Amino acid sequence: MSRVRHVLGISGGKDSAALAVYIKSKYPALDIEFYSCDTGKELEETYQLINNLEVYLGIKIKLLQAAGNSSEDPFDHFLKMYGGFLPSSNSRWCTKKLKLEPFEKYVGTDPVVSYVGIRGDEDREGYISTKKNIQSIFPFRKNIWSEDVIAKVLSNQNIEQVQSFAREIDFGRSQDKVSQLLVKKVEPAFTQVQKLEALLEADVKGFNHLVFAFLKTTEYPLATEAHFPLLDNEDVLVRDDIFRILRESGVGVPAYYNKIDFGINGKTGQYARSRSGCYFCFFQQKIEWIWLYEQHPEMYKKAMEYEKDGYTWCQSESLAELIEPARMEKIKMEYLKRMERASSKVQSPYLIDILEEAEGVGCASCFI
Repeated sequence: MSRVRHVLGISGGKDSAALAVYIKSKYPALDIEFYSCDTGKELEETYQLINNLEVYLGIKIKLLQAAGNSSEDPFDHFLKMYGGFLPSSNSRWCTKKLKLEPFEKYVGTDPVVSYVGIRGDEDREGYISTKKNIQSIFPFRKNIWSEDVIAKVLSNQNIEQVQSFAREIDFGRSQDKVSQLLVKKVEPAFTQVQKLEALLEADVKGFNHLVFAFLKTTEYPLATEAHFPLLDNEDVLVRDDIFRILRESGVGVPAYYNKIDFGINGKTGQYARSRSGCYFCFFQQKIEWIWLYEQHPEMYKKAMEYEKDGYTWCQSESLAELIEPARMEKIKMEYLKRMERASSKVQSPYLIDILEEAEGVGCASCFI
């Protein structure tokens, strides 16, 4: 069997960048490959972040591009293939063609452990490949394992087998408690989530070693590894930790998170961008489109040029309509009201904490 490869994808956002810094500094012995899927339509701030990371990591980050033999940017190549049909939340061909397929081609059939920067304060699962040779690990969470692995370990059918592994693991003072939890079946009154939380609460390290022992009976990539240093990891990192890691490492927070003042009707507000990804990402909020128009007008113009034959980036209006003076004024005023409501609850130097409802959705590449 091929050697297990350990890979970490840089999306251009804060979480994956912080994860690269974290893994490199805490587990220097891990032979990690760093890569980024380049759509050719990223913000300049994203490329700057990648450059900063390369300096910190001391290695070159592999840039993966779809349609490598095309004379066009990857996005333009596939847009032509799709007959000018722009991607949308209901048809995310961009994620599939520009992110997932290049990644899966890059790893091929090699057994791969993929590290994903989903934080401990997020309630979501990451991308789980349909390919058996790719296994995801989430170092920022208390539960570092993917949902498919947990489902197998805690399956009622595997109780006896898992119990036998548990007898060989030192759970310290929680040994009896863990034994009682493991024998308890998952059912509506005791869900898989509840069983998982109870086991993690009893002993995170012991549970990780238990999962690792179980994996030896499977075809997951980690089944062939003699050791895995993250088994003893008990860190849970949240948003503040991410910004701290980026600042203290010198890599810095992606510049598009920086607050910029704008004025409207005698009032002053501040806007920023809440996500990485293509400059024309259809997941961005209206105020972020205006940020793009006012801070990167040349990119906004390019985004407008893609709107043809009735296809638009926003469902309800075109980008030309969005920057009409009356429309911009309305968007900014509504945004100011939202900021005022949110700022009374959130104390943070970053607008992303106010725009957070949009952060959880978007390009799946963030979660590979």
